[in-house]
Amino acid sequence: MAKKLEGKIAVITGGTSGIGLAAARLFIQEGAFVYVTGRRQDELDRTVASLGNSAIGIKSDASNLADLDNLFETVAKNNGHIDILFANAGNFSHFPLDSVTEQHYDDTFNTNVKGVVFTVQKAVALLRDGASVILTGSVTARKGSPAFSIYSASKAAVRSLARNWMLDLKDRRIRVNVVSPGPSRTPLLLSAAGPDPKAQEGLVDYLASTIPLGRIGEPEDLAKAVLFLASDDSSYINGADLAVDGGFGEV
Repeated sequence: MAKKLEGKIAVITGGTSGIGLAAARLFIQEGAFVYVTGRRQDELDRTVASLGNSAIGIKSDASNLADLDNLFETVAKNNGHIDILFANAGNFSHFPLDSVTEQHYDDTFNTNVKGVVFTVQKAVALLRDGASVILTGSVTARKGSPAFSIYSASKAAVRSLARNWMLDLKDRRIRVNVVSPGPSRTPLLLSAAGPDPKAQEGLVDYLASTIPLGRIGEPEDLAKAVLFLASDDSSYINGADLAVDGGFGEV
């Protein structure tokens, strides 16, 4: 059976853990060559070692425009084009309204919105006609949750960007879609409970009780959805927001 991404060049920001790492593994399994980014060199080195010869790691902070320039200059030099861009890097935090600070706001929007805007903008010249752009959203963009107002607003902005960018890029047949996770077993989510493993499992159990399927998502669940949006299987899907949340956003 032919591989879904045979010969494709993919860029995944925030690819050293969680959904980004799971997507990188699946992309490679399906024949792609993958660039992954991360902010910490040690994690990046471990990630690339685990992915093998079909991956290159580039240290990059999505909110830093000079880092993004370096990322895409490297891709241009090595390969000259991009078939799949997964703008996945994001910042997760939760504060009730009376605890929101300017720093919290800036950290969230700089990564989740500014980072996405300039990741895609700086990649446009390298995107092949007919390429697939995938943005990481969140179920919180359409479902109210206490203490998530700033994070939710940043992900609502991501949803809006996809709707507009598909029109900006329509003459080149570049598809722009969003994948929106519900609660998922990622380091970012577990960190919300602190370092205690029992507290983390308590959080997982509570979240699972709120989800119709009775469990939280695994990074591999999301990676399969990202693969679908990256491949020709979704060739007539554009501007969509694909919820991968076990039904969490519907109740």
